[in-house]
Amino acid sequence: MEEGKMDENEWGYHGEGNKSLVVAHAQRCVVLRFLKFPPNRKKTSEEIFEHLQNIVDFGKNVMKEFLGENYVHCGEVVQLPLEFVKQLCLKIQSERPESRCDKDLDTLSGYAMCLPNLTRLQTYHFAEHRPILCVEIKPKCGFIPFSSDVTHEMKHRVCRYCMHQHLKVASGKWKKISKYCPLDLYSGNKQRMHFALKSLLQETQNNLRIFKNGELIYGCGDARSPAADLKDLAHHLKPFFFPSNGLASGPQCTRAVIRELVHVITWVLLSSSEKGRAGTLRPRLRGPRVCEASPFSRSLNRQGKNTSEHSGLPKGCLLYKTLQVQMLDLLDIEGLYPLYNRVERYLEEFPEERKTLQIDGPYDEVFYQKLLDLSTEDDGTVAFALTKVQQYRVAMTAKDCSIMIALSPCLQDASSDQRPVVPSSRSRLAFSVSVLDLDLKPYESIPHQHKLDSKIVNYYSKTVHAKDDAVRPARFKERDDCTLVLHKV
Repeated sequence: MEEGKMDENEWGYHGEGNKSLVVAHAQRCVVLRFLKFPPNRKKTSEEIFEHLQNIVDFGKNVMKEFLGENYVHCGEVVQLPLEFVKQLCLKIQSERPESRCDKDLDTLSGYAMCLPNLTRLQTYHFAEHRPILCVEIKPKCGFIPFSSDVTHEMKHRVCRYCMHQHLKVASGKWKKISKYCPLDLYSGNKQRMHFALKSLLQETQNNLRIFKNGELIYGCGDARSPAADLKDLAHHLKPFFFPSNGLASGPQCTRAVIRELVHVITWVLLSSSEKGRAGTLRPRLRGPRVCEASPFSRSLNRQGKNTSEHSGLPKGCLLYKTLQVQMLDLLDIEGLYPLYNRVERYLEEFPEERKTLQIDGPYDEVFYQKLLDLSTEDDGTVAFALTKVQQYRVAMTAKDCSIMIALSPCLQDASSDQRPVVPSSRSRLAFSVSVLDLDLKPYESIPHQHKLDSKIVNYYSKTVHAKDDAVRPARFKERDDCTLVLHKV
C-alpha cells in the first residue's frame, strides 16, 4: 500500500463476520481486512500486528500445506495511514448490517491484511472487462463422529449440521430448516451433491452467497432478510448459463438455468488441480456416510430404495482435502474436553509455559509437524493432550471455512488463458477455486464448543427424535420384543 495514494473513495464495503470487516478496491482485485472489537475492549498496535501476522503464518505454514498452494491465499500485513482508516470507517458505516454493529472496526493501530479479492478470477491484478460470477459455499462438517468417546448415540446417526438446524430455527436465527446436509455434498455421488446444492440455493442461510462482478446478488444475512428469489437469480445467470433449449423466460427457463449452475459447481468441486500434503494425514473414515436426517436419504427410504451411500471424492479435489483436515477431530469434543482440562491444569501451575506450548503461535513448521501425529492412545501426558487440542482447533477451522468458485466465460482467443476450464451448455467457463475463513479457532473457545454440543444434541433428542418415536406405530417400534407365529395352511 502506497501511503500517499490511499483514497477512501476507491474502496467499498464488501462484508464482515464476527471478528473482521472487509473492504474491496473498485479497480484492483484486492481487499483489506480489518479486525473488529467490542467498544470496551482495546488492544495495543503491537498486539494487533501479532494477531494479524499469526493469521498469515497459519495460512502459509499449515493450511497451505494441507490444502495446496493454489487454493490458499495468505496475504500480508500492511500498515495504513490512520486518517485513511478513520475516513473509510465513516464512509462504510451506513452499509453495515445492524446486527454486526455491536463491534467497531480497529481504527487506532493502522494495521490490516491485504488479500486478493476472491470473488474475482485469481490470475489478474486488475478487474477484467468480462462478467465474473463467484459462488461462495460454506460446506460445514462432512462426517459423522466416529470416536468411541461419544456418549450420545444420536451423534453416531445424525450429523451436527442437521441437528443444529432445529436449535437455530427454535431460537429465531433462521425462519425454516434447510434441506441441505453436508454429508450429501461430501459424498462424491453426483445425485446427492446436486440435491445438496439445490437445497442450499433454496435456503441459503449463511452457507451460500453469489457475487456478480464482485457485487453480492444472492444470499441473505439473517432471518430478517427477504426470502431468496430463484427467478431473480436466474436472470443474473443467463449470460453464463443460457439454457440450450432456447427459452427466454418463465419457470422452465429458471429451472434450466439453476440446473446448469448446479451441474457446473459440482463439476468444479470434483475437479483437482494439484497434489497437497493432506494425503499424509489419511485419518480413516469409520462412521456412517449417510446422515439419517438428510431429506435425500429419508426420501429414498420412504420409497423403499437403498441410499446411494458413497461414490467417493477424487483424492486431489478440494472437498477431499478439506474433509481430511476436518477429520483431525479424532476424539470429538466429548473426548477432547478432558484433555483440554489437562492442559488448563498444567497452565495454571506453569503459566509461563503457554508460549512454549505454542497455543498463541508461532504457527510454524514445528507446529505443523506435530499435527501429523494421528495416535489416539492416551499416555497421560500434557504433550499428548496438547497435540489433540491443537488438532481439534485446526479441524474446527476446516469445518467452518468457505470455498470460493469464480467463473467467467472464456475469451474467443482462449489459447493464452492458462486457467482450468469447465464446459457448460452455452460456453466454456474459466474458473478458479479458493478457500476463505482459515483463521485458527481460538483455544479459549473449547469450553463454549463443549456446552454448545451438549445443547444441540439434547434439544434434538427431546424434540425431533422424541416426535419421530411418537409417530412410529407402537407395535412396530424398533428393538421391541415380538414373536412371529406361523400357522399351518
